[in-house]
Amino acid sequence: MANENYEAVLRLLLEAMQSNSASSDTQKPEGIPVGVSNRHLHLSQTDLDILFGTGYKLTPIKDLSQPGQFACKETVTICGPKGAIEKVRVLGPVRSKTQVEILTGDGFKLGVTAPARLSGDLAGSPGITIIGPKGSVQTKEGLIVAQRHIHMTPQDAVNYGVHDGQIVDIEIEGPRGGVYANVAVRANDASALECHVDTEEANAMNINSSTKIKIKK
Repeated sequence: MANENYEAVLRLLLEAMQSNSASSDTQKPEGIPVGVSNRHLHLSQTDLDILFGTGYKLTPIKDLSQPGQFACKETVTICGPKGAIEKVRVLGPVRSKTQVEILTGDGFKLGVTAPARLSGDLAGSPGITIIGPKGSVQTKEGLIVAQRHIHMTPQDAVNYGVHDGQIVDIEIEGPRGGVYANVAVRANDASALECHVDTEEANAMNINSSTKIKIKK
C-alpha cells in the first residue's frame, strides 16, 4: 500500500514538473522578425506641396509593418555636392518635418556625411536638395542614416526584459551571422514587433524577411 502511494505521489510530481516546463517554454520570448529598409524619405506637407503641387495627396501602394505607415507611388531625386540619387521612395503619412534616410554608402555618392540617428532626431544633421516633378526643396537639416532599432509594444518590452530607450546588442545566426551593437529599443503602443536594419547591414549578415534576431543584453 505504501509503495502504491509512493508511486502515485511520484507520478504527480513528474506531471507537475512537465507542466511547469511546458508553461516556461510557452512564455519564453521567440526570435524577433526583421524588416530591411532601403533609402527613403518622409515629407512635410509644406515640402510635399512644393515638390508635387499645392494640396497634393500621397498615393499609397503598400502598407508597411508599422501601423499607419505605407510606401507611396511617389519618388524624388536627392542631390548633394558631388552627385544625385534618383527614384528615392516617399513613405507616408506626411510628417511635421522632412526626413531623408540614406545608406552610409550613399553619402559617398552624394558627397555628404549623414549621422546615424533615430527617426525624428534631426538637430544638427545636414540638409539635402530634393527634386520633385513640380519643384525643388533645399532642407536645412534632416539627412540621416537610420540607427538600428527594434519596434515593440510596452508588453513586448516586458516579455523581452527591456525598456524604451534601452540600447542592446542583437545576434543573427547563420554562416554569415554575428552581433550588431547599439540597437535602440523603441517601445510604445503604436508599434508592431520588428527589428529594423538597412540594406547594407542586412547584406553584411545575409539577413532577409525570414530572419529572426535575438536580443543580447
